[in-house]
Amino acid sequence: MQARRQFLGWLAAGVAACGIAACSNAEAKGYPVRLSDAEWKKRLTREQYYILRQKGTEVPGSSPLLHEKRKGVFVCAADGNVLYSSATKYDSKTGWPSFWDVLPGAIGTSTDWETGYPRTEVHCAKCGGHLGHVFNDGPKPTGKRYCMNGDALIFRPT
Repeated sequence: MQARRQFLGWLAAGVAACGIAACSNAEAKGYPVRLSDAEWKKRLTREQYYILRQKGTEVPGSSPLLHEKRKGVFVCAADGNVLYSSATKYDSKTGWPSFWDVLPGAIGTSTDWETGYPRTEVHCAKCGGHLGHVFNDGPKPTGKRYCMNGDALIFRPT
């Protein structure tokens, strides 16, 4: 019985540590664009708010940006920060708009433990809004796959 209690104690400590790590993410840092929750709700659509402020994920294949092929840039839907060039967009066959590179200084990353294992969360460097995740299974030259939620982005043709 004592061994079981000890195991459960260690398990609870591990869960708490994961929770602390999840809380020390992008939202805890200061960003140039800071609004109250009520202001974000006014500024964003329900879907944008869900993704950008609550770290949600859109249904795969649901974003019109998935099939966007024009020249231009993809910006943060919350603050207009320019994030990705259309020159780095590719079809990752995942159901989300994907890019193999990001524009300099446009994003930040943090460790996301919400699935129970660590993933690299991508957030806007200007407002801290959740954009998606980056993985190491993308094409050359970077080998990165920035897998983004289309509702977190706005496309601006050039």
